[in-house]
This record gives sequence, structure tokens and C-alpha cells, in this order.
Amino acid sequence: MSTLLAAPARITAEPDGRGGTALPLLAGAGPIALRRTRGEGGAAHVVVIGSMAAPLGGDRLAVRAEVLPGAALLVTSAAATISLPGPGPAYYEVDLTVGEGARLDWLPEPVVAAAGSHLVLHTRITLAPGARLRYREEQVLGRRHDWARLRDPGRLTSRLTVRRAGRLLLDQQTDLGPGAPGWDGPAVLGGNRAAGQLLTVGTGPQPAAPPTAGTALLALPGGGATLLAAVAPDALALRRALDAG
Repeated sequence: MSTLLAAPARITAEPDGRGGTALPLLAGAGPIALRRTRGEGGAAHVVVIGSMAAPLGGDRLAVRAEVLPGAALLVTSAAATISLPGPGPAYYEVDLTVGEGARLDWLPEPVVAAAGSHLVLHTRITLAPGARLRYREEQVLGRRHDWARLRDPGRLTSRLTVRRAGRLLLDQQTDLGPGAPGWDGPAVLGGNRAAGQLLTVGTGPQPAAPPTAGTALLALPGGGATLLAAVAPDALALRRALDAG
């Protein structure tokens, strides 16, 4: 049965006045549970945990995170997010806001599209002047046993919109998997089954060149912002490519 959420999972991070970061709001919703764990360097660390199988086709899930000026937040996940088939696409929205002088490291595990599923993702990121960001996104088409049984993978339709100081920094959309035009051709995945990117804004020195084959490094407008994109045959090779950047 579909999970229709009236409210998203929410995270708010703010300075605690002692050189660290407090979490005045940490609220899960539906199948999304949030747990605070030990942070480092003054940053709070939140782990996203799937408390039940989700997203299923027809689900609508959402996460909102706000990092107030001067705070620092690291968000990871306990496991991959697996999109499962159901009556129609599932929808997952992520809204991230980073205040002036704040930092957000958004580093979840991959999203995996199981055979027969269709997940529509939309991530919106709003950065104040002086905000710092490290955002990793990894998408994998099909589980290992899907390919072993020669089953088509699921489909992932993803949009990433980033604004900095009120101006558009990045707006891109990808559509991968059966039903998406040319998704497995040489101009898109080229026979690979995993794609991802690492967006960095204001985090210090940037790499000068793509570190490995199958990657591309883009300098974004305004300075101090880069996008490292990669394709790979599997999730492990994709993580290695992004980590090298």
C-alpha cells in the first residue's frame, strides 16, 4: 500500500554556543528514521535509516534539512535506498538549505533501482553567501541478482537544482533505465550500470583534472564550485571514482 506523507522528515542544525552544533529539530516521517551519532570537528552527524521497505511505487517521501548560519552538519545513511516496484512511480524530494558560514556534507549511500521500479528524485539546494557544501549522489541500476537473472533494471529520473546567493548555480536532469531515451547509449551510460556526482562549493582547493577514466570535472560559475561526474560498471567502482576526486 502506498505511503503518502503529509509532512517530511526534518533536520535543523544550529550552533550550540560552545563551538559545536545542536539539533533542535530531528524528526523522522513514515519509513524515514533519523538518528544522531557522534560528530567530529564541531559538526553534528545524522544517519538516515530506512525503518521499512521504501520507496515502493506510489510512495511520496521527502526530507528537509536546514543548517543555520555558523553550524556544521554531516548527513549519511545506514544503507542503500532501494526503489521497489509498485502501482506507478515513487517520488522522493530532498530540500537542503545552508546558511551563511555554515557547512553541509550530504553523503548518503547509493540509490538502487530494482527491476520493475521507477523512482523520481528531485533535490533542491539553497546556499547563502559563504555557505560550504559537499553533496554526493550515486545511482545504481538494478540489484546484482536482477542482472544475474537477465532482468531489466529499474528506472531513475533525477533532477538537481542548486542556487547560491539567490542565483542559479546548477540545474540538471538525468533519466536512466528502461523507458528513458538512449539511456544505455555511448552518450549516456555506455554500458555502465552506475552513475554519480560529487558537488563541492566553497570547501577549499579544487581538483585540477578528472582523476580516473569515466569521470568529468566541471567548474561551475562564480568560482569555488565544481561538479565531478562519473559512470562506472558497479557501485564500488563508482564510489572509488568519486572518492578519488
